[in-house]
Amino acid sequence: MALTVLNPQVKNSLSGSAFFDQGSIEGQGPPPPLRSYLCLAMFSCFCPAYPVNIVALVYSIMSRSSYYHGDYDGSRRLGRNALYVAVASIIIGLLIIAISCIVHFTTMDY
Repeated sequence: MALTVLNPQVKNSLSGSAFFDQGSIEGQGPPPPLRSYLCLAMFSCFCPAYPVNIVALVYSIMSRSSYYHGDYDGSRRLGRNALYVAVASIIIGLLIIAISCIVHFTTMDY
């Protein structure tokens, strides 16, 4: 354990063994761009598929949180899930609107 005190580049794994980073912080490139699809998830909240669009919003917020904690792979995965759920929410919402309009205008008495 004295090795971790002397060298801050050493990380401990869950099994207790230590491994070294593959480079210094200065040598690493910039982080990948954030793609949490927050705007799309908020837009999907206006569709009438409420449980689904709230899940998209939660995935999007979790993606941003993972990105800011440095978990870029987890952020990418959660962002992709947010995109899929938001698109599904928009499609479900448009289907609900279309079906309600069809039912309303076909059962209307003149």
